[in-house]
Amino acid sequence: MNSTISRRWPWILLAVFAAGWFCNLGYRHLVKPDEGRYAEIPREMVESGDWLTPRLNGYKYFEKPPLQYWVTAAAFAAFGQSEWAARLWPGLTGFLGVLLVFWAGERLFAPPAGLCGAAVAASCALYAAVGHILTLDMALTFFISASVFAFAVAQQDSGEGDRRRWMLLAWAAAALAVMTKGLIGIVLPVGAVAAYVLLHRDWRLLSRLHLIQGGFLFLAIAAPWFIAVSLANPEFARFFFIHEHFERFATREHGRYQPVWYFVPVLLAGILPWIVGLFPALGRAWTRVPEIRFQPRRFLLLWCVVVFAFFSASDSKLGSYILPIFPALALLIGIHLASASPRFALIQGLAAALLGIALAGVSLWASANLPKALVLLETDLPPELYAGYLPWLAVGGIVLAAAGIASASLCGRRTAAALTLSLGGLAWVQIVLSGHETLAPAFSAYHVVQKIRGDVKPDVPFYVVKTFDHTLLFYLGRTVTMVVNKDELAQPIAWEPRDYLPDTAAFARAWTADREAFAMFNANDLDAFLKSHPVPMQIVARDARRVIVKKP
Repeated sequence: MNSTISRRWPWILLAVFAAGWFCNLGYRHLVKPDEGRYAEIPREMVESGDWLTPRLNGYKYFEKPPLQYWVTAAAFAAFGQSEWAARLWPGLTGFLGVLLVFWAGERLFAPPAGLCGAAVAASCALYAAVGHILTLDMALTFFISASVFAFAVAQQDSGEGDRRRWMLLAWAAAALAVMTKGLIGIVLPVGAVAAYVLLHRDWRLLSRLHLIQGGFLFLAIAAPWFIAVSLANPEFARFFFIHEHFERFATREHGRYQPVWYFVPVLLAGILPWIVGLFPALGRAWTRVPEIRFQPRRFLLLWCVVVFAFFSASDSKLGSYILPIFPALALLIGIHLASASPRFALIQGLAAALLGIALAGVSLWASANLPKALVLLETDLPPELYAGYLPWLAVGGIVLAAAGIASASLCGRRTAAALTLSLGGLAWVQIVLSGHETLAPAFSAYHVVQKIRGDVKPDVPFYVVKTFDHTLLFYLGRTVTMVVNKDELAQPIAWEPRDYLPDTAAFARAWTADREAFAMFNANDLDAFLKSHPVPMQIVARDARRVIVKKP
C-alpha cells in the first residue's frame, strides 16, 4: 500500500499543481493594453488569413515576431475566441517552465533540488502572475530558460553525442525565443556564456558549443519568417532591427524610462514569498565545486546578473522584462532549500506567514478606511471598484499566512515544507489575480461593449476619438477608425494612413456624412467635443472611463 502511494504521489502532486495553475485562465476579462493587443493581432490573423504580416487594427504591426501570434491564432481557430484561448500559450509555457526547472535541477544537481526549485518557480509572485497574463514574456522566459538549461546540461554531459544533442536543443530554443520576442532571445544567452568564459578563462568551452551545426539550426528556425516578411514589407527590417531593438534599448522614445535601480524592488517583490532564501542562495551559487570543471551554479548566477544588468542599463523598462531570470533564481533557491537546516525552513515559513498577515491587515484597514486609502493610492478609479477588490486581497493574505504557518510546522521535513508553502503561494497569487476582475470595468472594454453588442453592425463605422483601447477591438470583433490619437501605431499609420482622421474637425465631417455610426470617447472628452462641434449624438453606453455614442 505504501509503495503504491509512493509511486503515485508525484503524479498526484502534478495533477494538483496543474489544477491550481490552469483553473482561472479564462475567469478574468482581458485588460489593456497588452492583453488586448496580443489577443487582437491573432484574431485579425484568423479573420484575414494573412499569417505572414501581423496587423493591429488593420495596420502593420512589426514590433514583435509572430510565434505567439501564430499559436494563439491556432488556439482561436481550434477552441473559439475567448479569454481562455487567448491566455493558453502563456499559461502553458509557464506550466512547462516549472517542469523545466524540475528537470534541470534533477540533471544538474542532487535531488531534491529540482523539486524544491520547481516549488519556488510555481509560486513566486512575478512568475506565477505573468503566467496568467497575456503577454509575450512567459513564452520568452520558457524558451530562453530552455536554452540556458540545455547549455548547462550539455557542458556537464561527458558523452560527445549527448553534448551535441543538448547543444542543438539550446540553439533551437534560442531560435524560438527570437521568434517570440526578438534578438534578446540569442543576445542574452550568448552574453551569459561569454561572461562565464571570460571569468573562468575556459576557452575550451567555445569548442563545445557546436557553433556550425547549431548556427545552421538556429537560422533554419528563425530566418525564414524574417526573410519572407522583409520581402513582403520593405519597411520591416529598419523598423524591427533598428527602431525596436537599438532605439528601444538606448532611448526613452517608448516612454518607459525608469531609474537604474528600478528592477531591485521588482526582484524583491517578485520573488515573494521566498525572499528569505534569495540572498543565501545567491551567495552559495558563487562557491566553486572543486570536483567538476564546469560550474553550473556559477553559470546560472552569471545568467541572472547578465539579464538583470542588461535591462537595468536600458532606457526602456517594464517590470516583466527580468522574468527570464526567475527560473534560474528559483533553481538556485531550490538548491539552498534542499540542504538548508530546519531552522532556516522555520524562518522561511514564519516570514511568509508574517507577509500574509500584513497583506490581510492592510487590506482590511483599507476596506474600513476606503476614502483615506484612495487618497494614499492617488487613484481616480471609482471607490466601489476598489471596495470590491480589497476582500480578495485580504483572503489572499490569509491563505498565504496559513500556508506559511503550515510550512513552518513542517520545518523538520524540508521538501514537505517547501511544497506546502509553494501551494499556498500559488493560491495567494491566483486569488489576487482572480480578484482583479472586480477592477475590469476600468481596464477592459468588455462590459461597455456588452451594452451595444447587438446594435453594432459590421459595416457601420466605429470611431475612437482621442483615445484607444486595445480590448475594444477584440470584444467588438472588428477594427475601428482612429481619430487624433495614434497610440503605438504612429509609424504604421504613416506607412498606410488608410482611414485615420488627424483631428476632431475631420471626424465631425465624417460623422455628419455617415448614415449610421458609433464612436467612443474618454468620459471627460465628450462635452468638450460637442461644444466645439455640435453634431447630433446619442449616448448608448458608458462606464467610469468611456462613453459610447451613436448617430441618432
